[in-house]
Amino acid sequence: MPVRKFRSVEEMEDSTWRQPGDPDLWRAIASVWSFAARTFPKRFPPGVYRHRSIEDAQRQRDLWDEANFKALWERRRQNPERLAR
Repeated sequence: MPVRKFRSVEEMEDSTWRQPGDPDLWRAIASVWSFAARTFPKRFPPGVYRHRSIEDAQRQRDLWDEANFKALWERRRQNPERLAR
């Protein structure tokens, strides 16, 4: 598939844009979400968490993000052939 560059959004084809309410829009969104879940699955522990402050909540989120990032690199280390594709 060739790579095409555009100087502005106006140069892009209109066929890729979907109108609100179009059933193809929902399929396209589901396809993007599915691709994202397959390529970079994020995992958060189930449940509801209470924090004393926004800073505490952000620290917890940072820990989860770091764990997800480490898991990504571990998966890549275990399956280096996937990067060659």
